[in-house]
Order: sequence, then structure tokens, then C-alpha cells
Amino acid sequence: MVQILLINPKSPTNVGGVMRAAGCYGVDRVWYTGERYGYAKKFATDTKKRIDEIPLESLHDLIALKQRNCKLVAVELIDGATPLPFFEHPEDAVYIFGPEDGSLKQDVLTHCDDVVYIPTKGCMNLAATVNVVLYDRAAKSSKTDYSREHILNNRDTNNRAKRLR
Repeated sequence: MVQILLINPKSPTNVGGVMRAAGCYGVDRVWYTGERYGYAKKFATDTKKRIDEIPLESLHDLIALKQRNCKLVAVELIDGATPLPFFEHPEDAVYIFGPEDGSLKQDVLTHCDDVVYIPTKGCMNLAATVNVVLYDRAAKSSKTDYSREHILNNRDTNNRAKRLR
């Protein structure tokens, strides 16, 4: 099971981008903390039905996630974190992302099993960071479908282009 926890997200547009990434990469659930999220779900930037199938729920107790038999993986650019290219993703994971205008606090990091970072110059946008982490997970997974049928079933409805040889 793959889940995402957004700590006090600020931007409804970013939450919409996170939900689109969740739909594209098969995330099972998205959690959020704090009050700033508001009505971000109506700003979701995805036109696919999969986004409506992903639960988006408020979370008040991080310890409750820890008790669900999954690994908590913080994504934060901090000293001592593992570079994402060298990280082995757990089968059942909750990826924890900090707010757009801040970092994960030590009390959150204390509960995490792992902390990873994306080796960039400076900080990335929240939705972009989620996309990179989920892509890395998919790229490293033996379960990722690279078949022609996958392309045909998942491309945009207006896309009928082919690679000419």
C-alpha cells in the first residue's frame, strides 16, 4: 500500500497536483494535516476518474499511521538523509512531505523510519517533489508495466501518435 501524508499544505493548486500524481502512480490514500488545506479538493488538476477514487482525508494523529504496519518515509532536504537514487522503497509506505513554506519538524521526523532527499539545488515545489518520489518508486519497481498495452490504455484520449521508424 502506498500512501502520502501532506503536513499542513498551503496551496490548493499543489494539493490538486499531488492528487493528480497520486492517480498517475497508483497511490492508495492521501492524508493531510492542518487547517490550510480548506477546499483544495475542488481545485484538483486531474480530469481522470481515478482521482475521485483516492481518499483524501484529514489526519490528526501521526502515531495512528505508524500503527498501520507501514514504513513512514519523510522527504526532506536535511543532513543525514538518504539520497533518493540510493533509496530502496518499502512495499508499504507512507511518504511524508512538509508544507510549501516550511520544513518537516523534528517531532515528525522522530517517528519516521527513513528520511530521503532529492539531490537538487534548492527546494522543489510540493507537487513536483511528490511526482519525483513516486516516479522513482515506479522506476525501481518490478511491478511497473512497460507494455504497449499500458501505453494504449493510459495515453490521452486525443493522442494517436506513433513513433515512426
